[in-house]
Amino acid sequence: MGFQTQPVLIDARGHLLGRLAAIVAKTLLRGQRVVVVRCEMINISGSFYRNKLKYLDFMRKRCNTNPNRGPYHLRAPSKILWRVIRGMLPHKTNRGKEALYLFRSFEGIPAPYDKQKRMVIPSALKIQRMKPTRKYCTLGRLSHEVGWKYQSVIATLEEKRKVRSQKFYLKKRRQQKIDRTARTVLTKDGRAAKFQKVIESYGYH
Repeated sequence: MGFQTQPVLIDARGHLLGRLAAIVAKTLLRGQRVVVVRCEMINISGSFYRNKLKYLDFMRKRCNTNPNRGPYHLRAPSKILWRVIRGMLPHKTNRGKEALYLFRSFEGIPAPYDKQKRMVIPSALKIQRMKPTRKYCTLGRLSHEVGWKYQSVIATLEEKRKVRSQKFYLKKRRQQKIDRTARTVLTKDGRAAKFQKVIESYGYH
């Protein structure tokens, strides 16, 4: 993943939690900003029952005299991913702190990221790394079971976003069809030949 001034936008749907976090952590340490969306669709290897027991065991860990001192048990999928990545960074040093400031994560795809091109990480995808028969669960369901209250809200917002995206896609396809038809007509009747010579004289083909 090369360096760029704009943040790298990753669609987390279908990615394995640990593998995605490891690649994001390495990218952050290079100074690259990273934004991860659709965190509720991240996969975790192992059955849901097993992962829930592990998280409930983690939730029992607290300061006996004053629980406000931590550890803090984050419930939202985006915050769980944030904590996993924090564990892979030297977050108590200045270098690690600055790397963690470069990271943002969201449930769903909020504006302005809904209109930007998103990427995936092939080496972290579940279909690439796990056998089809192996058990897995989604981070959104796990979060919902341990106290995250916005699963239905995010699902509703995602449905609305998908309707808007479909409308934009169909409009784009219609415009592309019109452009192709116009280009074919102009090429066949020779009207574009004069302008094509001018374009080619500037080095474009």
